[in-house]
Amino acid sequence: MSRSVRRVRTRTLLAVGLSVVTLLAACGSRPETGDGTSPGVPATAGEYVSGGVIEYGHEQEPPCIHGGWVQNAYLARQYLDNLVSLDDAGKVVPWLATDWQISPDRRTYTFHLRPDVRFTDGSVLDAAAVKTNFDTYLNPDKPNGTVAAYIGQYYDSGEVIDRNTFALHLKSPYSPLLTVLTQGYFGIQSPTALARGPEANCSQPVGSGPFIIDRWDRNRSITFVRNPNYNSAPANAKHQGPAYVDKVIWKFLKDPVLRYGSLTSGSSDVIYNVPALNWADATTRFQTDQYVTPGRPNAITLNVEHAPFDDVRVRQAFAYSADRRKAVETAYLGVVPYNPNGALSQSTPDYDPSAGTYGHDPAKANALLDQAGWTARDDDGVRVKDGRRLTAHIVYAADAIVGPEGSAILQDIAYQAREVGFDIDLVPATQSEYFGGRYAKAGTYDAYVGYWTSPTPGLLYINWRQRLDDNPNPHNTAFYNDPRLQGLIEQANASSDPAEQQQLYGQVQRFIGDQALSIGLYTQTTSIASTPRLHDVWVEKSQGEPVFSDARFVR
Repeated sequence: MSRSVRRVRTRTLLAVGLSVVTLLAACGSRPETGDGTSPGVPATAGEYVSGGVIEYGHEQEPPCIHGGWVQNAYLARQYLDNLVSLDDAGKVVPWLATDWQISPDRRTYTFHLRPDVRFTDGSVLDAAAVKTNFDTYLNPDKPNGTVAAYIGQYYDSGEVIDRNTFALHLKSPYSPLLTVLTQGYFGIQSPTALARGPEANCSQPVGSGPFIIDRWDRNRSITFVRNPNYNSAPANAKHQGPAYVDKVIWKFLKDPVLRYGSLTSGSSDVIYNVPALNWADATTRFQTDQYVTPGRPNAITLNVEHAPFDDVRVRQAFAYSADRRKAVETAYLGVVPYNPNGALSQSTPDYDPSAGTYGHDPAKANALLDQAGWTARDDDGVRVKDGRRLTAHIVYAADAIVGPEGSAILQDIAYQAREVGFDIDLVPATQSEYFGGRYAKAGTYDAYVGYWTSPTPGLLYINWRQRLDDNPNPHNTAFYNDPRLQGLIEQANASSDPAEQQQLYGQVQRFIGDQALSIGLYTQTTSIASTPRLHDVWVEKSQGEPVFSDARFVR
């Protein structure tokens, strides 16, 4: 046993050991998928207090306040308004746009804006401001990468019809558009503030939302103060008008023990991402809310550009080599769901549960590797072909994308894959390395771990559109170029028939699964725990963004 353990290579120490989580495997409970669940204690009854300060313990700190990471979307919900919002049933509802029309050819969306909204710098939020935002986000010289990934291939132009009417013109029909626009990345910023340039907008962007960014103490916290003039809450908000509390102090508490401890000690009123180890305890002491975020789950995407994963048999063998379900349930104590489909998360519309279901089958894995010509083994038990060991370097963003439980899962998978002859090298990347491009080229990794939160299966277009010299797509981390696959996704995105969309998106997921291009692990899950004295903190449904504009304390 000790020799086998030493054979699994990793370049980091795991914050949560498998032995620890195994002993505690019975301590958690599994959430429902889709809508948030609240198995915690009820809110305390009492008289509402005017004002107050919410101390919120978050996890990750992005490099800039506004940007294209889900951590930016969480922040954007506090200080920006969007054109539309997504309610708990997955329906698009009014926000800045009171209503909208879609042209018969489905290439023009005309939004009618509220006439009475101002940004917190005093400038007017009108159709011209909305157009400026789209032009800025899609500026080819410095785009917002996430906005460009969603609509860059479809967007034609924006048009100011009149002061409060904005038309968005598409090159071709794109059915997910309205749902896409509910995400925090598409929040509307002040054009006056945008004109200051990227550096100023990195640290203090300006919106029309319920809170104003007061200060950013890097590596510590962001302080939001109440916007006293707020009058543009979305239709699915719990109340209209300014926020009830005076401030939200958004603290960055990366260490899970420290974060949960801040809640139990009372130094935080609410925290994000309750550690799996503490989930059962949290449900007996605090209000809790857990939401399985739609989009792409945490998955291992296999790079087909070079060996060893350029061979589908090797990819399939890797998928069969480990008991991923047990690894996830052990590490997360049953709190976070296993998601075998590596293309879409189980809470995503049109999710296909039959895709990517590779059970743990070492015999099949061994047979596939034999068929692929990896028949010899060296003294360490690693398979060899033409003098090359069956080594795969798996890159993951330690403590940024992949937390301690996820690291434990990868360690477990690497250990099990060793039994069939793989030599798995786990490569932890820092946040700056992961997002800064160190692993952007095909030759820098064999497999890549990540997720992508999204309310639409149209996300498949981002992850699987071809990666071509004349039309790059950095989000296709498998380097898998197949015009047939792209064509199916384009058909689904263009269709107005829900049944046809479901059939096409399902076909795409099964293809990705059959080719073993992305090996699913676990869902990206938003969990919130709050003191019973704090009412009406809620999680919105496009990204799992925490919402504090309706929250208030009782005495």
